[in-house]
Amino acid sequence: MPKSKRNRQVTLSKTKKKGRDHKEAIVNGIKEAAEKYECIYVFSFENMRNQKFKEFREQLKSSSRFFLGSNKVMQVALGRSAADEISPGIHKVSKLLRGDAGMVFTNLSKEEVERLFKEFEEYDFARTGSLATEKVDLKEGPLEQFTHEMEPFLRKQGMPAPGQRTCFIVFSNMTGVVELVSDFVVCEEGKPLSPEAARILRLMGIKMATFRLHLICRWSRDDFELYIDGPDESDVDCS
Repeated sequence: MPKSKRNRQVTLSKTKKKGRDHKEAIVNGIKEAAEKYECIYVFSFENMRNQKFKEFREQLKSSSRFFLGSNKVMQVALGRSAADEISPGIHKVSKLLRGDAGMVFTNLSKEEVERLFKEFEEYDFARTGSLATEKVDLKEGPLEQFTHEMEPFLRKQGMPAPGQRTCFIVFSNMTGVVELVSDFVVCEEGKPLSPEAARILRLMGIKMATFRLHLICRWSRDDFELYIDGPDESDVDCS
């Protein structure tokens, strides 16, 4: 009987992954963009939402090109020092690619880019681990904002506190309304959201996350400008 292909072992060396070819494609794309576009902006982001960012990129597709990925790969493409930079002064951009950062190459005017980034702001539901922006609690009594179909799900989200009843939610068959048997704190301002808190906030329609983009610097063949406090030009200019 022939051996089943389903049980065939595959060595890790034969599996496909984003390797050298992928990195080289990014490097080449950045070098091409540096020749094609007039300016480069480095930006940081908070509470990234992929779909919203994709829509923003599409909005500027005709005039700009975005790069978001490995900072080290992008640094290599631009050059990390004056000795290996691909264009005069562009290594200053490389030194500011840290943390949650990306680049946009564009032919738009400085004023237009600054306006677009300043106005960009998208609200969304916070995820597990995000810091709560306010305290949210539910008071004892009927929870009329929730339908009775949600009762099993809501019951699973509560953790009993010492001295309280074993379940923080009960279901009234008489009225068809989910009721809370005692006050319940969903989240505390400034503290990380638990998975349960994030789910309850979503059900309540409370959005605590704001997806923003912040400009860090601008480079052109004529000048270089910092938008953030902290490093000055002498810091980013040292090779």
